[in-house]
Amino acid sequence: MTTTALITGANKGIGHEVARLLSERGITAIVGARDEERGRAAAGRLGLPYVRIDVTDEASVAAAAKWIEAEYGSLDILVNNAGIAGGLDGGVPSAAGAQAFRDVYETNVFGVVTVTNAMLPLLRRSPAGRIVNMSSELGSISLALTPGSPFWGLNFAVYNSSKTALNMITVCYAKELMDTSIKVNAANPGYCATDLNGHTGFRTAEQGAAVAVRLATLDADGPTGAYLEDDGPIAW
Repeated sequence: MTTTALITGANKGIGHEVARLLSERGITAIVGARDEERGRAAAGRLGLPYVRIDVTDEASVAAAAKWIEAEYGSLDILVNNAGIAGGLDGGVPSAAGAQAFRDVYETNVFGVVTVTNAMLPLLRRSPAGRIVNMSSELGSISLALTPGSPFWGLNFAVYNSSKTALNMITVCYAKELMDTSIKVNAANPGYCATDLNGHTGFRTAEQGAAVAVRLATLDADGPTGAYLEDDGPIAW
C-alpha cells in the first residue's frame, strides 16, 4: 500500500526538504504550492507529484483535497508547512497595525485550519494519520518571558503570536482526535536559512526538516499534542 503525504509550501526551503526526505523513505510526498510553475519545477526535481494549493483560498484547498482523493483515495500525512513572516514589525508591537496581523494569520493560522479540515476526511481513512504543524520557538510564551534568553529581545508580535495560536490549534486538534489513530504535533525547525528570513539562519533547511519528518513517521506509541524540536519538547 502506498503511503501518501501532502506538504504545503513545498516548492522551496524546509517544505521542499520535508518532501525530499519523506520520498527517500518510500513515501509518495505530494509537493503542494500555490505557484504552479515553481511547484511543478520542484516536484520535477524531486520526481514527485504536484498539486496546486493556496492555503488562503478555500476553493483551491477543496480542489486539492478532491484531486488527492481521486488519485490516492486517502492521505496518511499532512505537513502544514506554508507560512509567512510578514514585516516582523521591527520588534515593536505597537508599530504593527491590525492588517499586518490579518495578513500573517491568514496563512499561518487560518490557512492551517482550512487545509486540516479539508484533508481530515482523507486522513481518517489512513490506518495511522499524522498531522505536523510547522511552528517556531518564537511561538513559545515561556521562552518569550525568559529574561536574558535569545528570545527575550525577539518581540515580533505578529509572527510570534501567529505561531502561538498555531500551537494551541495543534493541541485542540490533538484532543479532538485523541481517540483515533491520528496524531497531531507541532514541530520547531529552528532558525534555518530560508527565504522567510533572508537566509540569515544558522541551520540548513534539511536540518529544520528532520523534526517534521520524525513526527510525520511516528510509531503508534509516539506523542500527540506535543511541541517538539530536535532535542525534545519545548516549553509552551
